[in-house]
Order: sequence, then C-alpha cells, then structure tokens
Amino acid sequence: MEETPKIPIKRSIRIMLATILVFGILVATHLGEFWPFSVFPMFSQAGNPWTRAMAMDITDYPHDDVWTITIVDELPGEHFSMRAHNVDQIDYSNFVSKTRNWNPGRVMGLRNMLGEHHLQNRRVMIYKVRGELAYNDSVAVHATPMLLLDPDTTYFNPNLPQSFYFRD
Repeated sequence: MEETPKIPIKRSIRIMLATILVFGILVATHLGEFWPFSVFPMFSQAGNPWTRAMAMDITDYPHDDVWTITIVDELPGEHFSMRAHNVDQIDYSNFVSKTRNWNPGRVMGLRNMLGEHHLQNRRVMIYKVRGELAYNDSVAVHATPMLLLDPDTTYFNPNLPQSFYFRD
C-alpha cells in the first residue's frame, strides 16, 4: 500500500510549527535575544558611553600631579598588566567600575585581587576609564585616578567628592 503525499506534508507542517513555537518561547523568555538569531550587543549598543578600569605602576613617576584626570595616552608610569599578575581583566574591570561603596572591605578585596605581594615596593594607580562618542564621530577616552595603592596604604583621590566613593 502506498503512502499518500498528505501524511509527509502534515508531518512537515507539525515539525515547522513546533520549531516556530519553541523559538518563539525562547525569544520571549530571553528578552528578544536567542542564538543564532541574536543581535550582538557589541553592535546594538554602539555609541553608548562605556566604563572600564586600568592600573598603572607609578613607582618611578617623580611628580605630584598623579590625581589629574587625563586621556589614556598621557597616563604616567607603566602599565600594570593584569595578565602578567594572573588577574582576570574582566573581573578586575567589573570590580572597579561597578563598586559603589569603597568601604575598607572593598578596598582590601581589590588589594587581594591584585595580590599584596605584587604591591610590595610599588605604587599602583587605579583608574576608572570612560569612553564615549564625541563630535565628528570620534571617541573620547578619559581616565580618572581613583585609588593609589602604596605597599601599606590606600589613598582616595582628594579631588573627587566623597559621593564618588560612597553611594547609597
């Protein structure tokens, strides 16, 4: 007995409807994003300001103007490489840029993340770096010095208001 052509067509339609239903549920529960049909956030968020963190070793920097906000290319000292010190750059950047209250526990957490043994005989400046789209389609990147980590002391930037370090 021959199979009628209607049965494979019905089966195909059911499979297609089930696939669309599953896809619809996944997209609805993931805020419109579901791989492979995702709109990649790095492109969909273009033009929005961003904040990251970086560190500079300023041990050999002789001047007192370390608390000046500047562009990244003019930062004093040498880069304090997170990779060379076995620190995850993303974790470090999130910790610095998202901490709202720099209480003693958070400061100690940062020092521990970088490794106290890496801070011996060094002065490391922690910067919050903010980038944004400027006029004529260029990007402006500014670094704000936040914390100076000496071997045994941590200093807050005296030029920033207290509300910069302690919010809510």
